[in-house]
Amino acid sequence: MVKKSTSINLIKKDKNQLTDQIVNWAMSIGRVLIIIVEIIALSAFIYRFVLDNQLRDLNSKIKQEQEILNSQKQKEIEYRNLQDRLTLEASMVNQGKEKAQTLKNIVDLTPQGISFTDLNFTNNLVSIQLNTASVFPLNVFINSLKKYTLTNYISINSIENRSSSAVINVGLTINLKNTGGNSNANN
Repeated sequence: MVKKSTSINLIKKDKNQLTDQIVNWAMSIGRVLIIIVEIIALSAFIYRFVLDNQLRDLNSKIKQEQEILNSQKQKEIEYRNLQDRLTLEASMVNQGKEKAQTLKNIVDLTPQGISFTDLNFTNNLVSIQLNTASVFPLNVFINSLKKYTLTNYISINSIENRSSSAVINVGLTINLKNTGGNSNANN
């Protein structure tokens, strides 16, 4: 004889089928929600690996670029040094041309009978040592220098009359106006 086994059911069977339907619906929706959340978490995990891989690639690319820049650093320093020297040289050439033009203008103002023994140009000062046989050419030269547009003022440093050689030695200093790099002068 077969005995009938008894079943243990902890859920009471109510006559209310609505609660059974709600519980069954919540259980099925709950499973779907758990699956969706797990898919989202897994997607975020995979996306994180993709971003980490991109970050690693970018870091290695940055290191390669830094190595290239470091290898070119000395050449860049040399290039900039060369550019600075070329700029300085061009500036000095322009200043030399301006000084040469100014000295040419001063020499062009010199009348006959005057000879230069020393002519120095420093900053805005022109120092001249000259010899003349007469005061008249010296007077003409000084008046011409006063009319020269770049002349700020003239000072006579020394006058020495050498009667034994019939020569007057004169030391002049001409202070020139600051032209700001432009030495176009009218005679």
